[in-house]
Amino acid sequence: MTPLVLVHGFMGGSAQWALQAPLEQDRPLVRIDLPGFGANAHLDPINRIDGFAAWVLDTLRADGVEEFDLLGHSMGGMIVQEMTHQAPDRVQKLILYGTGSVGVLPGRFETIETSMARAKADGAKATAQRLAATWFLDMEKHPEYPACAAIAENAQLPALIAGFEAMQTWSGVERLASIQSETLILWGEADRAYPWSQVEKLWQTIPKTHLAVVPFCSHAVHAERPDVFNATVEVFLRGDA
Repeated sequence: MTPLVLVHGFMGGSAQWALQAPLEQDRPLVRIDLPGFGANAHLDPINRIDGFAAWVLDTLRADGVEEFDLLGHSMGGMIVQEMTHQAPDRVQKLILYGTGSVGVLPGRFETIETSMARAKADGAKATAQRLAATWFLDMEKHPEYPACAAIAENAQLPALIAGFEAMQTWSGVERLASIQSETLILWGEADRAYPWSQVEKLWQTIPKTHLAVVPFCSHAVHAERPDVFNATVEVFLRGDA
């Protein structure tokens, strides 16, 4: 069975996919920790989206993973778009989850410049706790928030700044139409980071797309409604929709 590679977003990590374990019944799951984040917080961070993409592709090849289905969340969604351009023959099905086609997001709950300045002023731990809360519809009240914040707290300030810089300088708009993988666009209807305009752009421009909008969720559908998330991903990967 084709493995599914999971690429987390800004301040995420492989541990965030614990509730996706049921997907492993039918395929191998390859959970990535990006340099500077999660279990790889000790590695030097990367400050370009295409650099992250190349790193993930090299890591997969070193582990013997040549062809795969691919899911990217948030900043990870930008990274997997770049992966499809750098290695289109290796990517089978693509899932763009809670993400968009540009790094500088109109309508984001605050600008990247503001987030960067606040991170420098408040420090990495406080920034992790504050931003992780925005990923849930119920903010800190959601039962999965503590685990999510704990993963975010692995990242140190240099990784946060590098991640902000990577997003700030990236745009994939001009190459959306060249993505040939069958693609699922998955989004929480109350996402505070990626507005509908970004999601609609992906859906309307990538040639072979399906759209799933999950109600009562913000940016962390995989943790807020894991049953719906897992079932949606499973149906798409099986191709029996």
